[in-house]
Amino acid sequence: MSAVHDPFATMAHDPRDPDPWLALYLDQSLPIDSEAKRCLLVGARSWSRRWLFPVSRPLVILWFCVVKVLRAISPRFPNLNGLLHKTIHWGLRLFGSPETNTLILRHFHVGTELLAFMRVNAGAGDIPSWPLRPTKLKDIEDNLFLQHDLNVFNFIIDLNQRLRAEGREIMPAETLDFSMISDEFPAFEPFPRGPLNKIDVQTAVEFYTPLYALMLPRNDFVRASHSLQLDETVAIYIARILGTDYHLNFIKNGHPMIALSTLQSGYRLMMHGLDCEALHGWLRTMKARQAAGLPVDPRAV
Repeated sequence: MSAVHDPFATMAHDPRDPDPWLALYLDQSLPIDSEAKRCLLVGARSWSRRWLFPVSRPLVILWFCVVKVLRAISPRFPNLNGLLHKTIHWGLRLFGSPETNTLILRHFHVGTELLAFMRVNAGAGDIPSWPLRPTKLKDIEDNLFLQHDLNVFNFIIDLNQRLRAEGREIMPAETLDFSMISDEFPAFEPFPRGPLNKIDVQTAVEFYTPLYALMLPRNDFVRASHSLQLDETVAIYIARILGTDYHLNFIKNGHPMIALSTLQSGYRLMMHGLDCEALHGWLRTMKARQAAGLPVDPRAV
Protein backbone atom coordinates (compact mmCIF):
# COMPACT_ATOMS: atom_id res chain seq x y z
CA MET A 1 0.00 0.00 0.00
CA SER A 2 1.21 3.52 -0.73
CA ALA A 3 2.65 5.67 2.03
CA VAL A 4 -0.03 6.75 4.46
CA HIS A 5 -0.79 10.44 4.78
CA ASP A 6 -1.60 11.20 8.42
CA PRO A 7 -1.90 14.96 9.02
CA PHE A 8 -2.80 14.38 12.67
CA ALA A 9 0.43 12.66 13.65
CA THR A 10 2.41 15.90 13.66
CA MET A 11 -0.40 18.38 14.23
CA ALA A 12 0.36 20.86 17.00
CA HIS A 13 -2.32 21.64 19.57
CA ASP A 14 -3.05 25.30 20.21
CA PRO A 15 -5.30 25.64 23.31
CA ARG A 16 -6.49 29.01 21.98
CA ASP A 17 -7.56 27.48 18.65
CA PRO A 18 -8.08 23.70 19.10
CA ASP A 19 -8.58 21.72 15.90
CA PRO A 20 -11.94 19.84 16.02
CA TRP A 21 -10.61 17.01 13.84
CA LEU A 22 -7.57 16.51 16.05
CA ALA A 23 -9.92 16.21 19.03
CA LEU A 24 -11.89 13.46 17.26
CA TYR A 25 -8.68 11.76 16.12
CA LEU A 26 -7.47 11.52 19.72
CA ASP A 27 -10.91 10.67 21.15
CA GLN A 28 -11.38 7.02 22.15
CA SER A 29 -15.14 6.98 22.80
CA LEU A 30 -15.76 4.70 19.79
CA PRO A 31 -13.83 1.42 19.46
CA ILE A 32 -13.09 2.21 15.82
CA ASP A 33 -10.06 1.00 13.89
CA SER A 34 -7.32 3.65 13.80
CA GLU A 35 -6.93 3.44 10.02
CA ALA A 36 -10.67 3.79 9.46
CA LYS A 37 -10.75 6.78 11.82
CA ARG A 38 -7.84 8.44 10.03
CA CYS A 39 -9.51 7.95 6.64
CA LEU A 40 -12.83 9.34 7.86
CA LEU A 41 -11.29 12.43 9.41
CA VAL A 42 -8.94 13.16 6.50
CA GLY A 43 -12.03 13.14 4.28
CA ALA A 44 -14.08 15.24 6.72
CA ARG A 45 -11.52 18.05 6.70
CA SER A 46 -10.83 17.88 2.94
CA TRP A 47 -11.73 20.66 0.50
CA SER A 48 -14.22 18.39 -1.31
CA ARG A 49 -16.21 17.80 1.90
CA ARG A 50 -16.05 21.45 2.95
CA TRP A 51 -16.81 22.99 -0.46
CA LEU A 52 -17.88 20.55 -3.17
CA PHE A 53 -20.28 18.62 -0.93
CA PRO A 54 -22.46 21.54 0.31
CA VAL A 55 -22.40 23.38 -3.05
CA SER A 56 -23.37 20.32 -5.12
CA ARG A 57 -25.83 18.73 -2.69
CA PRO A 58 -28.91 20.79 -3.72
CA LEU A 59 -28.31 19.80 -7.36
CA VAL A 60 -27.82 16.16 -6.39
CA ILE A 61 -31.09 16.18 -4.40
CA LEU A 62 -32.91 17.76 -7.35
CA TRP A 63 -31.54 15.10 -9.68
CA PHE A 64 -32.52 12.43 -7.15
CA CYS A 65 -36.12 13.72 -7.16
CA VAL A 66 -36.19 13.52 -10.96
CA VAL A 67 -34.91 9.93 -10.76
CA LYS A 68 -37.63 9.03 -8.25
CA VAL A 69 -40.29 10.26 -10.66
CA LEU A 70 -38.72 8.29 -13.51
CA ARG A 71 -38.62 5.16 -11.37
CA ALA A 72 -42.27 5.64 -10.37
CA ILE A 73 -43.12 5.58 -14.10
CA SER A 74 -40.83 2.65 -14.91
CA PRO A 75 -39.94 0.74 -11.71
CA ARG A 76 -38.18 -2.21 -13.37
CA PHE A 77 -36.52 -0.84 -16.49
CA PRO A 78 -33.78 -0.07 -17.19
CA ASN A 79 -31.81 -2.61 -15.17
CA LEU A 80 -28.16 -1.62 -15.63
CA ASN A 81 -26.58 -3.34 -12.64
CA GLY A 82 -23.43 -4.36 -14.51
CA LEU A 83 -22.93 -0.87 -15.91
CA LEU A 84 -23.59 0.63 -12.47
CA HIS A 85 -20.78 -1.33 -10.84
CA LYS A 86 -18.41 -0.55 -13.72
CA THR A 87 -19.28 3.13 -13.34
CA ILE A 88 -18.63 3.03 -9.59
CA HIS A 89 -15.27 1.36 -10.21
CA TRP A 90 -14.33 3.92 -12.84
CA GLY A 91 -15.44 6.87 -10.71
CA LEU A 92 -13.57 5.74 -7.61
CA ARG A 93 -10.42 4.99 -9.60
CA LEU A 94 -10.50 8.39 -11.29
CA PHE A 95 -11.84 10.64 -8.51
CA GLY A 96 -11.82 8.79 -5.18
CA SER A 97 -9.13 9.70 -2.67
CA PRO A 98 -7.04 6.85 -1.25
CA GLU A 99 -8.90 7.30 2.03
CA THR A 100 -12.27 7.01 0.26
CA ASN A 101 -11.24 3.83 -1.53
CA THR A 102 -9.82 2.35 1.67
CA LEU A 103 -13.06 2.93 3.59
CA ILE A 104 -15.21 1.49 0.81
CA LEU A 105 -13.21 -1.74 0.44
CA ARG A 106 -12.90 -2.09 4.23
CA HIS A 107 -16.68 -1.98 4.57
CA PHE A 108 -17.21 -5.26 2.72
CA HIS A 109 -14.70 -7.07 4.94
CA VAL A 110 -16.32 -5.63 8.07
CA GLY A 111 -19.81 -6.63 6.91
CA THR A 112 -18.69 -10.15 6.00
CA GLU A 113 -17.13 -10.69 9.43
CA LEU A 114 -20.10 -9.30 11.36
CA LEU A 115 -22.46 -11.66 9.54
CA ALA A 116 -20.09 -14.60 10.10
CA PHE A 117 -19.86 -13.82 13.83
CA MET A 118 -23.64 -13.85 14.20
CA ARG A 119 -24.11 -16.92 12.05
CA VAL A 120 -21.60 -19.04 14.00
CA ASN A 121 -22.43 -17.82 17.51
CA ALA A 122 -26.19 -18.01 16.99
CA GLY A 123 -25.86 -21.72 16.23
CA ALA A 124 -26.60 -21.35 12.52
CA GLY A 125 -23.18 -21.85 11.00
CA ASP A 126 -24.57 -23.82 8.05
CA ILE A 127 -26.70 -20.94 6.76
CA PRO A 128 -25.50 -20.14 3.21
CA SER A 129 -23.10 -17.21 2.96
CA TRP A 130 -21.37 -15.21 0.26
CA PRO A 131 -18.22 -13.67 1.82
CA LEU A 132 -17.02 -10.42 0.23
CA ARG A 133 -13.25 -9.82 0.51
CA PRO A 134 -12.26 -7.24 -2.12
CA THR A 135 -8.63 -6.14 -2.24
CA LYS A 136 -8.72 -4.01 -5.41
CA LEU A 137 -11.16 -1.58 -6.98
CA LYS A 138 -11.72 -3.90 -9.93
CA ASP A 139 -13.46 -6.30 -7.52
CA ILE A 140 -16.36 -3.82 -7.33
CA GLU A 141 -17.43 -4.88 -10.82
CA ASP A 142 -18.45 -8.30 -9.49
CA ASN A 143 -21.80 -6.86 -8.27
CA LEU A 144 -20.16 -6.07 -4.93
CA PHE A 145 -22.65 -3.48 -3.66
CA LEU A 146 -25.74 -5.40 -4.71
CA GLN A 147 -24.42 -8.64 -3.21
CA HIS A 148 -23.64 -6.87 0.06
CA ASP A 149 -27.31 -5.85 0.39
CA LEU A 150 -28.50 -9.34 -0.55
CA ASN A 151 -26.19 -10.89 2.05
CA VAL A 152 -27.69 -8.84 4.87
CA PHE A 153 -31.36 -9.46 4.02
CA ASN A 154 -30.85 -13.13 3.18
CA PHE A 155 -29.03 -13.67 6.47
CA ILE A 156 -31.82 -12.08 8.53
CA ILE A 157 -34.51 -14.07 6.70
CA ASP A 158 -32.60 -17.39 6.82
CA LEU A 159 -31.63 -16.97 10.48
CA ASN A 160 -35.12 -16.11 11.67
CA GLN A 161 -36.73 -18.88 9.62
CA ARG A 162 -34.30 -21.28 11.30
CA LEU A 163 -35.01 -19.92 14.78
CA ARG A 164 -38.77 -20.14 14.27
CA ALA A 165 -38.57 -23.67 12.88
CA GLU A 166 -36.50 -24.77 15.90
CA GLY A 167 -38.65 -22.85 18.40
CA ARG A 168 -35.74 -20.92 19.89
CA GLU A 169 -34.31 -17.44 20.16
CA ILE A 170 -30.80 -16.02 20.01
CA MET A 171 -29.23 -16.58 23.41
CA PRO A 172 -25.82 -15.72 24.88
CA ALA A 173 -23.23 -18.13 23.52
CA GLU A 174 -21.64 -20.43 26.11
CA THR A 175 -18.26 -19.96 24.45
CA LEU A 176 -17.86 -17.01 22.10
CA ASP A 177 -16.10 -17.73 18.81
CA PHE A 178 -14.16 -14.69 17.55
CA SER A 179 -12.10 -16.62 15.00
CA MET A 180 -13.72 -14.81 12.05
CA ILE A 181 -12.98 -11.33 13.45
CA SER A 182 -9.76 -10.03 11.89
CA ASP A 183 -7.42 -7.57 13.57
CA GLU A 184 -6.08 -6.68 10.11
CA PHE A 185 -7.51 -7.15 6.63
CA PRO A 186 -5.54 -8.32 3.59
CA ALA A 187 -3.46 -5.54 2.02
CA PHE A 188 -5.33 -3.52 -0.58
CA GLU A 189 -3.85 -2.59 -3.91
CA PRO A 190 -2.02 0.77 -4.06
CA PHE A 191 -4.81 3.23 -4.80
CA PRO A 192 -4.46 5.96 -7.45
CA ARG A 193 -3.08 9.28 -6.22
CA GLY A 194 -3.54 11.36 -9.36
CA PRO A 195 -4.46 15.04 -9.52
CA LEU A 196 -8.19 14.19 -9.56
CA ASN A 197 -8.15 11.68 -6.68
CA LYS A 198 -9.43 14.21 -4.15
CA ILE A 199 -13.07 13.28 -3.51
CA ASP A 200 -13.94 12.32 0.06
CA VAL A 201 -16.20 9.38 0.84
CA GLN A 202 -19.30 11.41 1.86
CA THR A 203 -19.25 13.47 -1.33
CA ALA A 204 -18.75 10.29 -3.39
CA VAL A 205 -21.71 8.66 -1.65
CA GLU A 206 -23.97 11.65 -2.33
CA PHE A 207 -23.10 11.63 -6.03
CA TYR A 208 -23.56 7.88 -6.42
CA THR A 209 -26.88 7.57 -4.57
CA PRO A 210 -29.10 8.97 -7.38
CA LEU A 211 -27.03 7.04 -9.92
CA TYR A 212 -27.74 3.89 -7.92
CA ALA A 213 -31.47 4.72 -7.97
CA LEU A 214 -31.42 5.40 -11.71
CA MET A 215 -29.55 2.29 -12.85
CA LEU A 216 -31.14 -0.33 -10.58
CA PRO A 217 -34.77 -1.48 -10.57
CA ARG A 218 -36.79 0.31 -7.93
CA ASN A 219 -37.04 -2.77 -5.67
CA ASP A 220 -33.25 -3.18 -5.62
CA PHE A 221 -32.68 0.45 -4.71
CA VAL A 222 -35.37 0.55 -2.02
CA ARG A 223 -33.97 -2.66 -0.51
CA ALA A 224 -30.47 -1.15 -0.51
CA SER A 225 -31.77 2.01 1.15
CA HIS A 226 -33.68 0.11 3.86
CA SER A 227 -30.65 -2.09 4.55
CA LEU A 228 -28.87 0.98 5.91
CA GLN A 229 -31.22 0.96 8.91
CA LEU A 230 -30.51 -2.66 9.78
CA ASP A 231 -27.56 -1.65 11.97
CA GLU A 232 -29.76 -1.59 15.05
CA THR A 233 -31.20 -5.01 14.20
CA VAL A 234 -27.72 -6.47 13.80
CA ALA A 235 -26.56 -4.79 17.02
CA ILE A 236 -29.48 -6.34 18.94
CA TYR A 237 -28.59 -9.80 17.62
CA ILE A 238 -24.98 -9.27 18.70
CA ALA A 239 -26.12 -8.02 22.12
CA ARG A 240 -28.10 -11.23 22.63
CA ILE A 241 -25.10 -13.33 21.62
CA LEU A 242 -22.66 -11.42 23.83
CA GLY A 243 -24.99 -11.05 26.79
CA THR A 244 -24.09 -7.36 27.00
CA ASP A 245 -25.76 -4.34 25.43
CA TYR A 246 -23.03 -1.72 25.90
CA HIS A 247 -22.48 -1.29 22.15
CA LEU A 248 -26.12 -0.28 21.62
CA ASN A 249 -25.07 3.12 23.00
CA PHE A 250 -23.15 3.96 19.83
CA ILE A 251 -25.49 2.53 17.15
CA LYS A 252 -27.37 5.54 15.80
CA ASN A 253 -28.85 4.67 12.39
CA GLY A 254 -32.44 4.06 13.52
CA HIS A 255 -34.58 0.93 13.54
CA PRO A 256 -35.91 -0.12 10.09
CA MET A 257 -39.45 -0.61 11.38
CA ILE A 258 -39.75 3.16 10.92
CA ALA A 259 -38.36 3.59 7.43
CA LEU A 260 -36.73 6.89 6.54
CA SER A 261 -36.98 8.57 3.15
CA THR A 262 -34.65 7.33 0.43
CA LEU A 263 -33.63 10.99 0.01
CA GLN A 264 -31.67 10.52 3.25
CA SER A 265 -29.76 7.51 1.91
CA GLY A 266 -26.44 9.31 1.53
CA TYR A 267 -26.25 10.39 5.17
CA ARG A 268 -27.53 7.02 6.40
CA LEU A 269 -24.87 5.24 4.35
CA MET A 270 -22.21 7.24 6.17
CA MET A 271 -23.80 6.35 9.52
CA HIS A 272 -24.03 2.71 8.41
CA GLY A 273 -20.30 2.66 7.72
CA LEU A 274 -19.52 4.21 11.10
CA ASP A 275 -21.87 1.83 12.96
CA CYS A 276 -20.32 -1.22 11.32
CA GLU A 277 -16.76 -0.07 12.01
CA ALA A 278 -17.66 0.57 15.66
CA LEU A 279 -19.35 -2.83 16.04
CA HIS A 280 -16.38 -4.59 14.46
CA GLY A 281 -14.00 -2.66 16.71
CA TRP A 282 -16.01 -3.66 19.78
CA LEU A 283 -15.79 -7.33 18.79
CA ARG A 284 -12.02 -6.95 18.31
CA THR A 285 -11.82 -5.51 21.83
CA MET A 286 -13.70 -8.49 23.24
CA LYS A 287 -11.59 -10.91 21.21
CA ALA A 288 -8.43 -9.42 22.71
CA ARG A 289 -9.85 -9.65 26.23
CA GLN A 290 -10.82 -13.28 25.71
CA ALA A 291 -7.30 -14.06 24.44
CA ALA A 292 -5.86 -12.39 27.56
CA GLY A 293 -8.03 -14.51 29.86
CA LEU A 294 -10.18 -11.55 30.91
CA PRO A 295 -14.00 -11.31 30.99
CA VAL A 296 -15.04 -10.28 27.49
CA ASP A 297 -17.29 -7.53 28.87
CA PRO A 298 -14.99 -4.80 30.26
CA ARG A 299 -17.73 -3.90 32.77
CA ALA A 300 -17.56 -7.33 34.42
CA VAL A 301 -16.03 -7.36 37.88
